[in-house]
Amino acid sequence: MNIAEIRIYSHELPVRNGPYRMASSQVWSLTTTLVELVADNGLSGWGETCPVGPTYAEAHTGGALAALIQMAPGLIGAALLPVPLHRRMDELLCGHNYARAAIDIAAHDLLGKHLGVSVSDLLGGALTDRVPSYYSIGICPPDEAARIAAEKQREGYPRLQLKLAGRPVDQDIEALRKVWQAVGSTGIGLAADGNRGWTTRDALRISRECPDIPFILEQPCDSIDDLRTIRSLCHHGIYMDENGTSLASAVIAAGSGLVDGFGMKVTRIGGLHPMRAFRDICAARNLPHTCDDAWGGDIIAAACTHVAATVPPRLLEGAWLAASYIDGNYDPVNGISIEGGHIARPRGPGLGVVPEPGIFGDPVAVFGKGA
Repeated sequence: MNIAEIRIYSHELPVRNGPYRMASSQVWSLTTTLVELVADNGLSGWGETCPVGPTYAEAHTGGALAALIQMAPGLIGAALLPVPLHRRMDELLCGHNYARAAIDIAAHDLLGKHLGVSVSDLLGGALTDRVPSYYSIGICPPDEAARIAAEKQREGYPRLQLKLAGRPVDQDIEALRKVWQAVGSTGIGLAADGNRGWTTRDALRISRECPDIPFILEQPCDSIDDLRTIRSLCHHGIYMDENGTSLASAVIAAGSGLVDGFGMKVTRIGGLHPMRAFRDICAARNLPHTCDDAWGGDIIAAACTHVAATVPPRLLEGAWLAASYIDGNYDPVNGISIEGGHIARPRGPGLGVVPEPGIFGDPVAVFGKGA
């Protein structure tokens, strides 16, 4: 089974009750990029990538489209198997993992449909059919953060992520304290996410002034060198997020004991094939992690849910989805949603979701037999 045609689509995802605020930006709407791979046997599979604007990471919508257009002609005729497909993408383009991930996810979807199995089966088998999620509280006044935390805890979320930084650190400390006062007695997990926005000084202050609150410091500072600086001085565990730009960077961080876990994005690492390797490295080092993505609809949500379902539950910190912040689904029947703080694993072949015909309009580019 080989790739016969590649169709690329763009689709707008407005933020419900926006903006979504984090240290690096305010997000009102995002353009997601979707890829449909059509095999020479007529089956098709879907992939998706949706960076959170141009300042969150070295990724943006225009770059995703340009990278996919660069690779697509050379992928026509390529085998639809993860290893040879990634080797072929390596030959065609250096870097741009977030764009390559859309091809990878579509290939997994297509291969699963061909074999009649789910993507989680392709990744080694699901360990749960009910994947825990977590809610991300955007930067907001401390009292509002506490209100949202209590609301989401009651809804059943087992973990919360509190977005911080980009404002006076005193306000961050107040927000942490008020959130913990609201939900600390419930046993809920808490991550304080700086999104690279703190200096080493402020990250250390956050930890030293809140020793009684058992939160995780998620990507507190900008660089790996910053993490090394604060590592031995922090009272809290440190998770790597934005600095985990590839499987290689994750291997180095895990192997050197730099971090206590990861917030990992499927598209940042290049798709489900490298995410599977990352999962196994974390299991070998006994490191917890998330299975997230930056943004996107049903396609990326299904991909995150499938890989999360294969992670040993004691190491799974949850799968964050944008589903809580956007309206509607691509698949009106099997679309992904979060209920009671958890996500039901899609049960159909491949990703288990199929976009409604015509929902994305005409493709912005077509390569192969339909070009």
